[in-house]
Amino acid sequence: MDKISKKSSIEPLKILISAYACMPNMGSEPGVGWNTVVELAKYHQVWVLTRENNRSAIAAELAQNPIPNLQFIYCEPPRWACWWKAGQLPHYYWWQLSAYFKARQAHSEIDFDIVHHVTYVRYSTPSFLSLLPIPFIWGPVGGGEAAPKAFWADFSWRGKVYEILRSLAHRIGEIDPFTRLTARRSILVRATTEDTAKRLQQMQAVNLEVFSESGISLTEIEHLAQCPQPQNSPVRFISMARLLHWKGLHLGIRAFAKADLPEDAEYWILGEGPEKDRLQALAAELNVSQRVKFWGRLSRDETLSKLSECHVLLHPSLHDSGGWVCLEAMAAGRPVICLDLGGPAVQVTQEAGVKILAQNPEQTVKSLADAMSCLAKDSELRSRLGQAGQKRVKENFSWENKARHLIKLYETILTEKLTQEVYR
Repeated sequence: MDKISKKSSIEPLKILISAYACMPNMGSEPGVGWNTVVELAKYHQVWVLTRENNRSAIAAELAQNPIPNLQFIYCEPPRWACWWKAGQLPHYYWWQLSAYFKARQAHSEIDFDIVHHVTYVRYSTPSFLSLLPIPFIWGPVGGGEAAPKAFWADFSWRGKVYEILRSLAHRIGEIDPFTRLTARRSILVRATTEDTAKRLQQMQAVNLEVFSESGISLTEIEHLAQCPQPQNSPVRFISMARLLHWKGLHLGIRAFAKADLPEDAEYWILGEGPEKDRLQALAAELNVSQRVKFWGRLSRDETLSKLSECHVLLHPSLHDSGGWVCLEAMAAGRPVICLDLGGPAVQVTQEAGVKILAQNPEQTVKSLADAMSCLAKDSELRSRLGQAGQKRVKENFSWENKARHLIKLYETILTEKLTQEVYR
């Protein structure tokens, strides 16, 4: 028992992290990789397998802000495989294979205690690091979410082709024997959503839990908490997203036109994308083009400035694995209206916003409109939901708290493993 206690609470762990996407001062997946390893290095020794392409940004950051206990191992696929564009599936697949050989060599020298795949957050591609003779954690991984078929009728032909190809790529990945082996060999699999968890169960993953990959630093949470509430202004709803078919902004515009709102209420849409012309045409068709304002793609500071002028985030996305914008809005004290789908459904609770069942477009638009009408009329409800959202983000989605949770998880896994070895 003394051996177990010493290993779990005194000796620093040697942790290997697989983070294909890992870059400082970035959001999305590069931010997941970077923030995870930086926080973990506060507690234990961390080695990070990542792309060679990330080296210069990481080196520049570490030169200014050295981080003890954090080391990087860079690798790339074989030269003949590098003609694939970085980030594309073939490049990523071959990188995973190259990462295994790098990791196997490093393990023979360092003797890692545990290995954890962090990015990409993709469930349908294997991690060959699961073949190492140490406990392997996979995820959070996502991508098993899909737009309900009832909503496809609103998509352009390009949008429908995208959905078909996306679904096909995931199904091919699911039958890849190496992906299924990854699922089976993982001591724990974390899925970003219930939809992805169901796909992983069919791939024979045993120990499964739903856990969001998204996070915000406490510094950013405190900064967003200072975002002022609008005073003496018309009620404004805001959406911040790429203008893509599956982001569901057409549902938001239809709901705004249908809702019982003050005549001066506005709907602000921030972002650019291929659906912009169709969305503007829809707003004109519904006679709300004067109140639906398209601001385009803005800088971070400009985006926060626009958010400070709005009361409610409307996020009608049909298959987000994450939903970073929901966390940012909650941290800023804004209630969120989202669909009860994907990552936002994991992040947003009934205490912090309104989750809308998405059975078909007509029902969804009506329910969105009802929620918008309710929040537009009830400032006390907006305030209560906003405060609850701030509390939830700070307690559950700060990178600092997520890292502490991971450390406890690693120590629990290793203690149980050591216990089994001692009493075998």
